[in-house]
Amino acid sequence: MNKVHFDKHRCKGCGMCVLFCPQKILRLSDELNDQGFSYPQVSDPDRCTACGLCFRMCPDCAIEVDKDGVKISDKKETTDLAK
Repeated sequence: MNKVHFDKHRCKGCGMCVLFCPQKILRLSDELNDQGFSYPQVSDPDRCTACGLCFRMCPDCAIEVDKDGVKISDKKETTDLAK
């Protein structure tokens, strides 16, 4: 199963992941992290394709993508995920 994990403590609420999600399943939470920023949440996890765009766009490295049990840890790897 594809999963996207957010480190809400690193997130600064810029919204880049929300903006670039092709499935439009990300939104910023109404809750705030310890630094006072909203952080992303997945509204419909079953629709996540683990394309890695959210991971690639995050300037704070606060996102981890798991595609079919493989963690994506290098921004170069996201190029292959879309195939």
